[in-house]
Amino acid sequence: MLLALTLLTGGALLTLVLGVLGGDPVVVLPLGVAFALLATFGFRWVLARGRRWWSAAHVLVGLVLASVVFALAPGVGATLFLVVLVSECVLLLPLPVTIVVIAMVPMVHAGMPLVDGLREGLGTLVAVVFAAVVTELLRREQAMRRELAAAQEQVERLAAAQERNRLARDIHDGLGHSLTVIGMQLQAARALVQSGSGDVDEVLAKAQHQSREALAEVRRSVGTLREPRGAPPLATALQDLAAESSAAGVPTRLAVEGDERPLSAGAREALFRTAQEGLTNVRKHAGASRAEVVLDYASGAVRVEVRDDGRGATGGAGDGVGLLGLRERAEALGGTLSLRPGADGGCALRVEVPA
Repeated sequence: MLLALTLLTGGALLTLVLGVLGGDPVVVLPLGVAFALLATFGFRWVLARGRRWWSAAHVLVGLVLASVVFALAPGVGATLFLVVLVSECVLLLPLPVTIVVIAMVPMVHAGMPLVDGLREGLGTLVAVVFAAVVTELLRREQAMRRELAAAQEQVERLAAAQERNRLARDIHDGLGHSLTVIGMQLQAARALVQSGSGDVDEVLAKAQHQSREALAEVRRSVGTLREPRGAPPLATALQDLAAESSAAGVPTRLAVEGDERPLSAGAREALFRTAQEGLTNVRKHAGASRAEVVLDYASGAVRVEVRDDGRGATGGAGDGVGLLGLRERAEALGGTLSLRPGADGGCALRVEVPA
């Protein structure tokens, strides 16, 4: 917009120069140069400071200069100066002030015969009103672009924060689970070595397999792969978790209630991660002799519950990073997550999401 006003001012000044060569008073030339300097450099200076009284002074001086130029050499050049002045007034001052300036512009024709003055004044009025409307539309369009850019930046920040949270949940739920299992399997292997009984190689093989799974989980999370990954049925995945938990020393069984139903990828992930985190916590903290995972399709929603017969939750047990991530997953799907004492002692971690 500033470039357009500069070009328009230069065209008006060039028109004045040609007018002087054609017989207009020479004195109009320095006045035209003064207005051109004011409308370019002066305007940028005032616009950068944004102070109303500097803006008002700029418009007032410009109106005086343009009116004098028009009085000495009425024509296209002087009219273009008035158009530039009104456009700058739109950018610098409130709408009521701009309306007053627009209303004053036709008065430059006051010395002409009545009919000619009305005709020329109306034409000039239409020209400056058109310039004011176009300038205002351009100003609003630029403001909307700035707001859109700011909104886009905010959306990108929110998306980045959500992605970081998702990665944090995936790393904790996947890698944390795998490392816990590996640690317990290595502990079991040491116990077998010390006692000299049992198949140590089998336990180490399971730990090695689990380490490969952990590495694959890290690669998926760090690489932020978004392509849908092939996944086994939820019941099968939960049965594998139960087998891992049993192999790590806590006998665990899976109970499936109701008929299996298709689930969205987000719902399946939330249910699976809840079972995974629940069994990890049972092995790490519960001191349980057995555990159970329930997958319930019988109600309107789908539920997964992890129960154990351990010592129960201690203070702050529901505030850990893992449970926070599970709660975020559930709430994002419109579901709920709860941790409460079990019916036969221990704890019951339950998540329920819409089918």
